[in-house]
Amino acid sequence: MDGPPIEDGAVAIRDGRIQDVGPAGEVRTRNAGKIRDLGDFALLPGLINAHCHLDYTCLRGRLQRPRSFAEWIRAINAAKADLAPADYVASINRGFVEARRFGTVAMANLTAFPELIPQTRPLLRTTWFAELLDVRDQAGATALVERSLKSLEAGEHAGLCPHAPFTASRELYQCCARATRDRGLCLTTHLAESREEMAMFRDASGPLYDFMREIGREMGDCGGRTPLEHFLSMAEASRPWLIAHLNELSEDDFLLLARAQPRFHVVHCQRSHRYFGNGVFPFARLRALGFNIALGTDSLASNDDLNLFAEMRQFRKTFPEVAPEEILALTTRNAALALGQGDVLGCLAPNLSSDMVAVPFSGLRKDLFDAIVTFEGEPLPDPVGTAREN
Repeated sequence: MDGPPIEDGAVAIRDGRIQDVGPAGEVRTRNAGKIRDLGDFALLPGLINAHCHLDYTCLRGRLQRPRSFAEWIRAINAAKADLAPADYVASINRGFVEARRFGTVAMANLTAFPELIPQTRPLLRTTWFAELLDVRDQAGATALVERSLKSLEAGEHAGLCPHAPFTASRELYQCCARATRDRGLCLTTHLAESREEMAMFRDASGPLYDFMREIGREMGDCGGRTPLEHFLSMAEASRPWLIAHLNELSEDDFLLLARAQPRFHVVHCQRSHRYFGNGVFPFARLRALGFNIALGTDSLASNDDLNLFAEMRQFRKTFPEVAPEEILALTTRNAALALGQGDVLGCLAPNLSSDMVAVPFSGLRKDLFDAIVTFEGEPLPDPVGTAREN
């Protein structure tokens, strides 16, 4: 990902790390050991899903397409009423299997049940985010964060996710920021996901405003500010956040983003975005402002599968002006940076992880990157047999 494609290339691996990359003849000369010739395949870094909710793998196809974002939240809550802890564990484990089958080697997984992490079987490098809401109990933010941190000790990489400005209080955002700063953990949240969220905070109206008021949320913070303005008023700004969505922004929001330091990492979920009928994601404007952008699948409550190749295909259709090599970077190099793992994942380079994926490629096609981002089959998800079995 840091240079042009290498024709007839090879990668030397030792103990799960890349030792050497280059033309096959040169790599063979410099390195002894067993050789596996993949044939007509393109070898690339394993894909990274920067935003996912495996809790809801079991909800694939179970929800009717909603008329509003608030209606979708109601449907999610109704479906969850029938699920037991064992259902969530099975859902998460099925999600890992599916994601790995489609060439994903790492993901940011948000879970509402961090206490179930020890019962799961991650097949990928997983950054577990405890998804936290205190819309009905804002006095318990500190205790909620401390319980979650204890549960997250079972994960290899971890972070906290105050769910969204409409479900998490100022105190919860600030507690999460303090806790992660002291422990060096990651921070993520959902922000500016829907038009209804914009209407709730800016106009104090709309279906989401009505729903949140109905369930007992205190609505005094609504009216006069966009979701982004609201978030910036209460978020810890000294560390970069991993922001999911950022779909609905005003012109004043872009002025705020131009001054934001440090820059957020932004995760766009193209097919979930399309599911909700959102406007065009402001990819070019965010990129021009210097934001690192990655792709995620979101959950199967708003998507068909956990296939990042399908995500790239849809992105390519929506943004045909974006070069295919830049689209591939959204699921490799950019996503690794977003998860703070740019020194481990996202490129084929010495000392990085040997987590790789291979897709069929014939030299008859001239554009390798276009072939990758429009690939419709199943890749070789672990072409050299180095995947971890956690």
